[in-house]
Amino acid sequence: MSDSSESRCPFLDPTAAAPHEEAAELRARGPAVLVELPGRIKAWSVTRHSVIQALTTDARVSRDFRRHWPGVGEVPDGWVLGSVAFQDSLVNRYGEEHRRARGRIAPTFLPRRVKLMRPQVQETADRLVAALGALAPGEQACLRGALARPLTMTVICDLFGVPQERRERLGVLIDRVLDSSLPEDVALAAQNELYERLGELAEYKRTDPGADLTTDLLLSDRPGEQPLAEHELVGTLFTMIAAGFETAVNLIASAALLLLTHPDELARLRAGGIDWTDVIEETLRVEGPVTYVPMRYALEDIDLGEGVLIAKGDPIMVGFAAAGRDPQEHPDRPDEFDPTRADKGHLAFGHGPHFCVGAPLARLEAEVALSTLFEHLPELALADPGKPPARVPSLIVNGPETVRVVPRPHTG
Repeated sequence: MSDSSESRCPFLDPTAAAPHEEAAELRARGPAVLVELPGRIKAWSVTRHSVIQALTTDARVSRDFRRHWPGVGEVPDGWVLGSVAFQDSLVNRYGEEHRRARGRIAPTFLPRRVKLMRPQVQETADRLVAALGALAPGEQACLRGALARPLTMTVICDLFGVPQERRERLGVLIDRVLDSSLPEDVALAAQNELYERLGELAEYKRTDPGADLTTDLLLSDRPGEQPLAEHELVGTLFTMIAAGFETAVNLIASAALLLLTHPDELARLRAGGIDWTDVIEETLRVEGPVTYVPMRYALEDIDLGEGVLIAKGDPIMVGFAAAGRDPQEHPDRPDEFDPTRADKGHLAFGHGPHFCVGAPLARLEAEVALSTLFEHLPELALADPGKPPARVPSLIVNGPETVRVVPRPHTG
C-alpha cells in the first residue's frame, strides 16, 4: 500500500451503524482513503462520485481477484466480505471473460422483458398488502419482513425455479453471508451452507428441469457456449439470486421509511405533484441499497491526485451508496430526501461494464410494492415514529433492519 497515512488507517465499522457519516468523513479526506476492513485487510475506500465513475470505467481496474490481487492469500478463512469478493461468477471477471459471462444472463433482465413480469409482481404485492390490511386495528407489522422481503424473494425464486420449500432457508443464508459483523467461524459456516444449498438446487434442476433461469444455465444452447462448470454455476446462482433479492428489499424498505418520515412528500405524491419514479430515484440517490461491492484491484499504479497513489495490486472498495450524497455532485442539501429536486443522479446500481443487470427489475418491484402499499393502506403509519430503526449490519448492502408500522391505527 502506498499511502503515507497508513499508520492512521481508519477502520470501517463492520456493523455499518452510521454509513453515511462514515462515508462523509472519508470523502473529505481525499479521492481515496486507505482503510482497514474486517480480517485486517487493507483497501482503498472511494466515496466521491467523480472518482467512482472514473475507476469503474478504467481498464486499469479489475474485479478478478485470481489474476489481479496479489494479497488474496492473506485473507482469513470465513472472511465476512468473501461471499461477494470471491464469487465465481460474472461479477468477478475481467474484460472479455466478463462480457461473455454477462451475456449469458443479461438478456433476461432487459427492460422489455422485465415489463412482462409486472402482472406476477402485482399479484404478489396485492396478496401481501391484503394480509397487512387484514391485521386488527393497532396491530404492528414490519414492512421489510411482511412485504419487501417476501415480494422480492418470490419474484427472484420464481425466475430461477427455486422450489417453495427451499426459499426461506436460502433467504436466511443470503442475509447471513452479507452480515459483515459476524465472527469468521459463523460467516464461514453460513457461506459453506449457502453454496451447499445452491449446489442442491442445481442438482435438483438437472433431474427436474423447468422453464426457469437455473435450467437455462444448465442447458445453454447458444452456439459455441460451453456449459458452466459446477463452481461457476453455483457462483452465478448466488450472484443473481442474492443481488435480485437484497437490492430490491433494501430499496423498498428505505423508500417506505423515507415516505413515512416525510409526510409532506407523501402528501405531494398523493396529490400528483411527484410520481413514483421521483420517489424511487431519490431513494436510490440518498439511500443506495448497496454500500460497497468488494472488491476491485489496480492493474497498474493509478495516480488520483491530491497525493493519493493506488499501487498495482491494491484492492479498492467502491462506495456506491456514498456517491449520491457527494456535495460536489449535489451541492443543494445532499443528505436530504427531496423527490422534487431536478437532479437525482446516483450510482446506486453501479457504473460502467459491471452496471447491475437487474436494475430494471428492482425498479419495477419497488414501484409495484410501494404504490400498492400506499394506495391500499392510506392510514399506514410508523409504529414508533420518534425512533429511527437500526441499519442492516453490512458493509455490502444498506437499508433499515426493520420498518415497524401500524397498517390500521386505532380510530377511537
